[in-house]
Amino acid sequence: MPTARSNGIEIEYETFGERGATPLLLVMGLGGQLIAWDSEICEQLAERGYFVVRFDNRDVGLSTKFEQAPAPNLAALLGGDTSSAPYFLSDMADDAAGLLDALHVHAAHVVGVSMGGMIAQQLTIDHPDRVLSLCSIMSTTGDPSVGRPSEKALEILVTPPPSGRDEFIAHEVEVWRTIGSPGFPFDDDRIRRRAAAAFDRSFCPEGVGRQFAAIVASPDRTARLGEVAVPTLVIHGDGDVLVNPSGGRATAAAIAHADLLMIEGMGHDLPVEVWHQVIDAIVKNAGH
Repeated sequence: MPTARSNGIEIEYETFGERGATPLLLVMGLGGQLIAWDSEICEQLAERGYFVVRFDNRDVGLSTKFEQAPAPNLAALLGGDTSSAPYFLSDMADDAAGLLDALHVHAAHVVGVSMGGMIAQQLTIDHPDRVLSLCSIMSTTGDPSVGRPSEKALEILVTPPPSGRDEFIAHEVEVWRTIGSPGFPFDDDRIRRRAAAAFDRSFCPEGVGRQFAAIVASPDRTARLGEVAVPTLVIHGDGDVLVNPSGGRATAAAIAHADLLMIEGMGHDLPVEVWHQVIDAIVKNAGH
């Protein structure tokens, strides 16, 4: 896969479709590598006429790791002291803008899930000329009163994963049993394959901790989301226990004329059964 120099770091990325087609940037969530965007989703979007770009955020996958940064103080961060955060969501949004520069793309339709939705929101706020449309999936505004995880989901979020490959895969199965979609069949084999591929490509739990610090340390975006003028779609599952559906509702309420698609039975993932619905909604929002 190619690498781009962006915002002073190296960003690993992959593209699908014709370079001359309408650009669509996919932004992944906390700890998720670019392969967490299923290739089939990327290919289906490319078939709908898009030049699709998926990439590793900083600190995961094969992009630059901030290994020299001190470990974030989670207790202090949750208490409001953000001084130990090595970077913010705004820096990650700048990474995305820099990737567009490297690809010679002036503006793209932007789709983000979870933390990726937060980055996509921040990109739209900070670089409004670079975003043609915004789709924020299973995400929230940064207002701590909305989108709060359940106690069990929070516990599994902050529990460091085991370092052994087999143990990591088993851990990931339990993670997705907890936060996945209660209204759809649980595909144990698929989760195991994805976990194995992620472990083999890059295992960097410290980077995930730094990303989590960026989420906690970044300010509430609600007021500035009122500035967003591009077509916006908010997608959320009514069974999401990691980012409560109130986060999606608040995001849609903060952006004038945003559409809200609440999917029954969907949790904090994109089960195969909803792909067609989600892709159709993204394409409709992009007006393509």
